Amino acid sequence: MSLFRKKSITDLIREVGQKDITLKKELGAFDLTMLGIGAIIGTGIFVLTGVAAAEHAGPALIISFILSGLACVFAALCYAEFASTVPVSGSAYTYSYAIFGEIIAWMLGWVLILEYGLASSAVASGWSGYFQGLLSGFGIHLPKALSSAYDPANGTYVDIPAIAIIFIITLLLSQGVKKSARLNTIMVVIKIAVVLLFIVVGVWYVEPANWTPFMPFGFSGVVNGAATVFFAYIGFDAVATAAEEVKNPQKNMPIGIIASLVVCTILYIVVSAILTGIVPYTELGVKNPVAFALNYINQDWVAGFISLGAITGITTVLLVMVYGQSRLFYAISRDGLLPKVFSKIDKKRQTPIVNSWITCVLVAFFA
Repeated sequence: MSLFRKKSITDLIREVGQKDITLKKELGAFDLTMLGIGAIIGTGIFVLTGVAAAEHAGPALIISFILSGLACVFAALCYAEFASTVPVSGSAYTYSYAIFGEIIAWMLGWVLILEYGLASSAVASGWSGYFQGLLSGFGIHLPKALSSAYDPANGTYVDIPAIAIIFIITLLLSQGVKKSARLNTIMVVIKIAVVLLFIVVGVWYVEPANWTPFMPFGFSGVVNGAATVFFAYIGFDAVATAAEEVKNPQKNMPIGIIASLVVCTILYIVVSAILTGIVPYTELGVKNPVAFALNYINQDWVAGFISLGAITGITTVLLVMVYGQSRLFYAISRDGLLPKVFSKIDKKRQTPIVNSWITCVLVAFFA
């Protein structure tokens, strides 16, 4: 029967309050909104928009983003309700422990560990690619053996930039959640500024004729486009992992989750409208549609800022994913389902530092 043992919401909250050293409550609604935007806006807006427009939705990509946004809103409302009712680390793992029991929570916990862990490794690898592209623009090239993951047939053995950025992110997270949130906010402001720069520059080059036909692949194409760009929204659930470190979670958690999703949806809709207005949708099937659109209208100087925005965007995604992974380990360990070392909290900084560095090693290894 212990497999289906449940913990009531009252017990979950009381256990947190009984610990001698707890996670420090430092995050407000604005911090959470920035964490959400940091997790959501990454390569999706700079990569997926082109393929979705060229192969699925055409100019109706705007509707695809609205449909995806609506689908996410319902999930986000559920997360907001859960996070405000159960202001405890662990996200869906903790909620399932209260509702379904230990065995379901255990399985869901490992699903989330794989999600955050593998996503962090993949994002770090993507960051490495963008960073090396930036370096090559300055004539700097890393030795091939140190430029990518282990593949002797291709002459690569270790991805040094990916390992370095994971190490730097972990070093930051170990300093405390407030400092991490502050740097995340700075990077989010930079990448939003880059997106707004594209909007301000591109809006003057929109040709309404490019929006005709508006729905070249029919409504089924719009739905397929929505399924494709859905990946551009993934990440808002990571905000729920911060619940235990939030001041007034009943009020701030719903604001943070919903506000981040609304801001990102508006930006996605405006960018897709301008993108398909500048370039005929048939020509957007490229890996870098936003930079391609700027080159198309001979605004090459802005394309460099787009690369900066992409690197900053990927960095914030990595920051939130590694953060979410460490807090998930913390919650599972506190329930006795992982070794106690994962729930050990540093007295000075009130963060799970040992846990963070174990996460760092695992993520770096797979990257």
